[in-house]
Amino acid sequence: MHRHHELCARAVDPLEIAVGLEAHGVTDRTAARFRHRDVFSLAEELYARVPRAEEPAPPPAPEPGRARGARMGLGALWLLPGALCAATASGVSRLGAVRKDATADLAMGLGCAVGAVLVIAALWPCLSRGPLRVRWRGGVARIAHALGVGWLLGYAAAGDWLLSGFLGGRRPYGAAPAAGAAVVLALAVAPAAGCARWFAVRARRRLAASRGPEEFAAGVRPLFAGVVTAFLCGLPALVLAARLTVPGPPPAATPPTAAEAAAVALAGLLFLARLLAVHGFRTAALTGVAAACAGQAAALATAAAARLPGAAPLGVPVAR
Repeated sequence: MHRHHELCARAVDPLEIAVGLEAHGVTDRTAARFRHRDVFSLAEELYARVPRAEEPAPPPAPEPGRARGARMGLGALWLLPGALCAATASGVSRLGAVRKDATADLAMGLGCAVGAVLVIAALWPCLSRGPLRVRWRGGVARIAHALGVGWLLGYAAAGDWLLSGFLGGRRPYGAAPAAGAAVVLALAVAPAAGCARWFAVRARRRLAASRGPEEFAAGVRPLFAGVVTAFLCGLPALVLAARLTVPGPPPAATPPTAAEAAAVALAGLLFLARLLAVHGFRTAALTGVAAACAGQAAALATAAAARLPGAAPLGVPVAR
């Protein structure tokens, strides 16, 4: 009662307490220690014993025009990172196509740096509030997640370039794959936020209509699978938008399909991890991101070890 007092005091139904307890790791075995048959029975006693907190008066309903304006402003906030990244990639690529000298290289580097800062500044409010906000319990988990995502983004930018160099093959053409991946990931912020909000609204409706945790879980799982599938189905359109923004490679170079597939896979992984973390499954999200980072690190380490004398066979699986 003391540990979960705020949850119990503000709950409007025992089911809300049961769902909150399960999200905090309380199981039927834990409820048995308190002489209850399951978590729902324990939640009913907590609901009966903890007095309800006085709720403030609900704010007045916003006017239709004001609510529509707020939704439009929120949508524009979600679209801003993709728009800034696409504008930066388009401007830098066009400058590189027009001029090829030291001054152009300096201007391109400066443009990339400024564009990256603007994209990060626009991305921060999208992740710190709204449907993509994660309430981390401690700083260690937050730092671990940030490091994992940073590694994945860094590998998307330079991983193939390093890997091909270790394997002794032709390095990928220029910066086009990294720019295309950056545009795809930045454009994916808007559909990710929209899908996460859609899922949160439907999950609350399921919670209100459910009579127990099992019924709620059974009703939410199809919603979760559906929203992830819908997000993945919308990513090919973002790939086409990135192709229009970043010029394609020359005919003799490696086709960009592998880089685009990697960007789509990374966008799907980041969305799945974020959605799990938002709704309390932070360990699962961290495990998935860590597994992906470990796989990429293992590939780089194996390819680097293959350059040692007599260790060339180590690089064969990675090359394939």
